[in-house]
Amino acid sequence: MTDESPDVVTLLPSATEIVYALGVEPVATSHECDYPPAAAGKPDANRSRVDPTAAAGEIDEQVQAAEESGGVYEIRRDVLAETDPDVIVSQGICDVCAVDEVLVRDAVADLGLNCEVVTTDPHSLSDVFADVERIGRALAREERAADLVTDLRERVAAIEARAREAAADRAPQRVAVFDWTDPVMVAGHWVPGMVERLGGEYGLREPGAASRPFEWNEVREYDPEVAVVAPCGFGLDQTFENLDDLVDRDGWTELAAVEADRTYAVDGHHLVNRPGPRLVETMEALGWCLYPDAFDAPPSDHARPLARRVA
Repeated sequence: MTDESPDVVTLLPSATEIVYALGVEPVATSHECDYPPAAAGKPDANRSRVDPTAAAGEIDEQVQAAEESGGVYEIRRDVLAETDPDVIVSQGICDVCAVDEVLVRDAVADLGLNCEVVTTDPHSLSDVFADVERIGRALAREERAADLVTDLRERVAAIEARAREAAADRAPQRVAVFDWTDPVMVAGHWVPGMVERLGGEYGLREPGAASRPFEWNEVREYDPEVAVVAPCGFGLDQTFENLDDLVDRDGWTELAAVEADRTYAVDGHHLVNRPGPRLVETMEALGWCLYPDAFDAPPSDHARPLARRVA
């Protein structure tokens, strides 16, 4: 980090990716931060009370128990005191995804830290771009943030143009993106808007609304023509390990998406559930799911068809 930049602690992976993209190296990060690779070596400023390697249903039970007994995450106050940051980037979007802003502000007050707390709460791509600019201002990187947002917007526009061409003269495809498998949850926040930018229909969720559990009969009634499985916090290997939660449900094989081999897994840990610069890569992956003839296949660690692994 250069002398002109304030010391910053990032408490969620998307914030870490934004800060690195702005040319600033944080002094501490969250326990989940692993991209770019240099982030993995930073001190952890928080810890989780949930085992992320457990099965989806077990994780859900652990989360509920943790929320009833103090929350999913704990702040490592010793790390905050030692690093004495000028800026802390936190979030207010989801208590299950990262440490809550209120806990951060309590820790800052109790420790007597003189720092700015920047809270992200994105519900759309535009919100993510605004967060980049806001974090850029806090880190004295306004020009770099503006350049980054311009580049991201141009890439999104190019993806949208390709999708419009691919979708010409055809009805919008019904799309469902599952961000949990037990219980079944359909992705909200920025995901519906991204699908709609691609010309798809996202009938199970309103753009910007939070993710929530769905009754399976609601999914069957909607009958998605494209189904994407991207559990929050799961890479592809862990996603395939938990696929029975979906494929063993009554009526799975009768869904239009399954009958047409239009089912996919996308890396939920790195792509779908991190509202940072790589959401543009997520949009490209979703474009391939909707229009496999118009978009290049993503790297195999980003997305893969389900049918080849489930058959």
